[in-house]
Amino acid sequence: MDSRSYVFFFGLLSLTVIALAYDPDTLQDLCVADRSSEIKVNGFTCKPDSNITASDFFFAGIGKPAVVNNTVGSAVTGANVEKIAGLNTLGVSLARIDYAPGGLNPPHTHPRATEVIFVLEGELDVGFITTANKLFAKTVKKGEVFVFPRGLVHYQKNNDKTKPASVISAFNSQLPGTQSMAATLFTATPAIPDHVLTTAFQIGTKEIEKIKSKLAPKKG
Repeated sequence: MDSRSYVFFFGLLSLTVIALAYDPDTLQDLCVADRSSEIKVNGFTCKPDSNITASDFFFAGIGKPAVVNNTVGSAVTGANVEKIAGLNTLGVSLARIDYAPGGLNPPHTHPRATEVIFVLEGELDVGFITTANKLFAKTVKKGEVFVFPRGLVHYQKNNDKTKPASVISAFNSQLPGTQSMAATLFTATPAIPDHVLTTAFQIGTKEIEKIKSKLAPKKG
């Protein structure tokens, strides 16, 4: 294989990787998710066309603020394929995030999507951390936009301790997924062994157990 062939091959490989990096393109006009189907595919199987209605493409859940009643002070309302069946195979979704005064959307990642936020109300301190451990942070206000690259750890913090804030988030995936750093590490099932966490964080077992107790889901 000569040098030009290598260039062509690796160029083609790069394009293939890029093409496969996001939700696959739809191959028909509609593939409304049949969430009751027991068939497992990469996404959801399609409803019969005869069962599709306009309601499959509608959701009213992000039109007003959510009630924030947790210790971190934020609430996320997803508008993804789990709520809007018509998003199946379309590769997009939204969410609304509401923040109590001083509220935080804790450090987390979206393994399947880049996120773009649009500030509806308030002022937020936002940031993401690259794999080189560099923080890119900024304060964003009403009407402004900020981007969090796919898979990178990021956060948002309402820096006003007297007023709530809210954003609309857009994703290039029908189901971007979310992994909260603290919850992932300290509330996994089965639990990550304490000796892994004590070594990673350089703290004792008592501190690990204290963190776990604070993050454990509240029993009803």
